[in-house]
Amino acid sequence: MAIDFSVEPEFQEQLDWIREFVDTEAVPIDLAFADQERVHDKSHPLHDEVIRPLQEKVKARGLWACHLGPDLGGLGYGQTKLALMNEILGRSGWAPSLFGCQAPDSGNAEIIAHYGSDDQKEMYLAPLLDGKISSCYSMTEPQGGADPSVFECRAYRDGDDWIIDGEKWFSSSLGWSKFAIVMAVSNPDVPIYQGASMFLVPTDTPGIEIRREVGMAHEAIGQGGHPYVRYDKVRVPKENLLGGEGQAFKIAQTRLGGGRLHHAMRTVGSVRRLLDMMAERAISRVTKGSLLADKQGVQEMLGRTWLDLQQFRLLVLHAAWTVDQVGGAAARTEIAAVKVATPQVYTDAAYRCMRLHGALGVSNEMPIANLWLMGASLGLADGPSEVHMTTIAKHVLKNVEPSKTGWPSEHLPERREAARKRFAHLLEHEMGNA
Repeated sequence: MAIDFSVEPEFQEQLDWIREFVDTEAVPIDLAFADQERVHDKSHPLHDEVIRPLQEKVKARGLWACHLGPDLGGLGYGQTKLALMNEILGRSGWAPSLFGCQAPDSGNAEIIAHYGSDDQKEMYLAPLLDGKISSCYSMTEPQGGADPSVFECRAYRDGDDWIIDGEKWFSSSLGWSKFAIVMAVSNPDVPIYQGASMFLVPTDTPGIEIRREVGMAHEAIGQGGHPYVRYDKVRVPKENLLGGEGQAFKIAQTRLGGGRLHHAMRTVGSVRRLLDMMAERAISRVTKGSLLADKQGVQEMLGRTWLDLQQFRLLVLHAAWTVDQVGGAAARTEIAAVKVATPQVYTDAAYRCMRLHGALGVSNEMPIANLWLMGASLGLADGPSEVHMTTIAKHVLKNVEPSKTGWPSEHLPERREAARKRFAHLLEHEMGNA
């Protein structure tokens, strides 16, 4: 079987354009508007004056929302091409918004496209795809994080409506969103995988209470875009149940598998950025009479980061290729593998980069500490890494047979005895000639 890592010239031209566009247009926006609230606050004048004209350039280039099919205004790129695109977009916080693939909107768009009504697609999907509104995915809960078996947020029928009652944690971008997709327990008497449902909840619905804003570690208490929210008997019409009662986990896979893979794709770009910063520092800083680049320990850090990056990039590309070949459901192990590797590669590279930059590296005058925190958060986003490690382990064990004796199958005395019996005539000949 041939293995080909080449990229067709036409697509390579697009990648070259994306790289220049990100460096010249997206990165300056990162520097001027670093806080994430501007990404989701579509009422901010930045969007009309700067973001939407740049989005039009992306659309004119045919690179808008490439993860979506042509019926939704995208190109339907396979995951392999998306991987090559996203590793460039990963160098900038704003780049995904300029290309119509920012989280959580990209995943929520796919859910509405598959499970929403015609009216919901007109009211929410169309403006979401056009980048005119933001959305929220409200799933995790304060008492159990991402473990659905302990979810307490309930949904129950009341005539032609559903009532949602309970609390959700880390409902990112809710404060700027037009709607949220909320997972709630609709039938507590069956296993959670058959008893949870998803609902489209407009954020102007009475009863939605942001108990407090939650931010990342570098943000002040009371600030941030990941609120702790209470749904206090929030009433939505029965049409807002997505995909049917008890279908939450089936629906979730529409967005989570691709989301995990895309996080990994962008991590390739972020780690490359960290390696670039490390290399520049190494050839710029003199200490103890020579450049950092001449120190064996620094060379070890650079070499290890380069190796980690190359291995991780190939793992991501292979996972993307596998999804293209057999689909996301059949590629669960490959997706789990990149999910586990993502935070490890990211945080290791960021830590080495901080070390090379000394006090400057942990200061707010360099982006390194924030990148380290982003890497750590990816170990929790879309399910903790430990859960995905279990998926990998189950795959490894799936077709393994137990030893037929009391000894391991690779136990040398038994294997050697079997081999000696097979070649006994030759061994006897050797002994005769001894």
